[in-house]
Amino acid sequence: MDTKTTAATPVTAEPDMQLARQLFEQLRRDSDELNGSAHGITRDTYGAGEQRAHELMVQTARRLGLEVATDAALNLYMTLPGSDRDAPAMMTGSHLDSVPRGGNYDGAAGVVAGLAVLAGWVAAGRRPRCDVTVMGVRAEESAWFPVSYIGSKSAFGLLDAAALDILRLDTRRSLREHLAECGGRPAGIAAGEAHLKAARIACFLELHIEQGPVMVEAGEQVGVVTGICGSLRYRHARVLGEYAHSGATPRSHRRDAVAALAEVIARLQQDWAQMEAEGHELTLTFGQVYTDAQQADISKVSGLASFGVDIRSRSTDSLQRMERHLLDAVAAAEGKHGVRFELGERTGSQPAQMDAALQDELQAAAQRLQLSHRRLPSGAGHDSALFANQGIATAMLFIRNGNGSHNPDEAMELDDFAAGTRALSQVMAARAGLMEG
Repeated sequence: MDTKTTAATPVTAEPDMQLARQLFEQLRRDSDELNGSAHGITRDTYGAGEQRAHELMVQTARRLGLEVATDAALNLYMTLPGSDRDAPAMMTGSHLDSVPRGGNYDGAAGVVAGLAVLAGWVAAGRRPRCDVTVMGVRAEESAWFPVSYIGSKSAFGLLDAAALDILRLDTRRSLREHLAECGGRPAGIAAGEAHLKAARIACFLELHIEQGPVMVEAGEQVGVVTGICGSLRYRHARVLGEYAHSGATPRSHRRDAVAALAEVIARLQQDWAQMEAEGHELTLTFGQVYTDAQQADISKVSGLASFGVDIRSRSTDSLQRMERHLLDAVAAAEGKHGVRFELGERTGSQPAQMDAALQDELQAAAQRLQLSHRRLPSGAGHDSALFANQGIATAMLFIRNGNGSHNPDEAMELDDFAAGTRALSQVMAARAGLMEG
């Protein structure tokens, strides 16, 4: 099957925007019903929120006449059959879980867009040559279980079996328990069952809201993603010093955990600035810094400080270099302050580059539709990175979104979503060989 795009506008059909609006509204209502008056959207991973979102998509897919399947991790596959079922499938989609008290569009927009595209094709009597699958990915947000890409890794049989014993951060119950309770098969994941095989996937496209301010500030509707940052994280690090009286302990006798950590943070900020000046592209975040609420006091030298550090870049070399800076800063602070750092488990994800041809096709679709656009990297991680690193041609299309992401105030405009979904539909139609009748 020829999957190359021609210069002419591809055969396609208008995505069903009425369906999209209904799905967004129902997703919001379902979250409100489950979480009461709490501000924001909470679709908890392998909990009631994510489960209800998947049930809504299943009901919608069945009304459209799509084939519906799940795997051991309960990833959802909604497929419009093609005329050549032996051909590698085209895939699109995203995740349906959210961070606690997040927004309604992060992740869900990609699943809704895929269903809106297929609904438009079905209504217009169009049929693709290859199968086209909308995937609702499970467990993308590591705010619940501190593991990257649980759902997409499981789909390819790549999730480490040890991850099944990791505890959800709020319930303190294991992934294995939560998954089984929702109807999944932990044994299948542990055995490395692979529902997806890279050779059977022609390409993967993910529509997603932009999670930063770049496109809104530039007045651009859509963005073609060039690459996805990998991450390097120490989620549960701490500094062990010695508690002492704040007035009676001179500086020379202190083992101050907070002072040592503050010095590490300040030094790494300087290292980050120097790396940027040298042309490295990365971010460094100390998202959690705290003392022990039971022991710390204004009249005490702190004997314990806990923290988490998150380093992100599209370059493995940049990630490794910043980690070396971190280890050097830690060693220096230990020697100077007489403390001990315990960084704990190192976790992370690999950077990924998006397919050049698909980037060009998305940009061409944006130009045909006269959409303001740009190319830009993604600082946040996405399941697309996992697909790309399996050797699958992968691309992402960002929709501008006010107020960032991972907060209740996400402000994607539905007109922008509709425009981006039309661009997505054109590329999908060309790649899938969409036909009249």
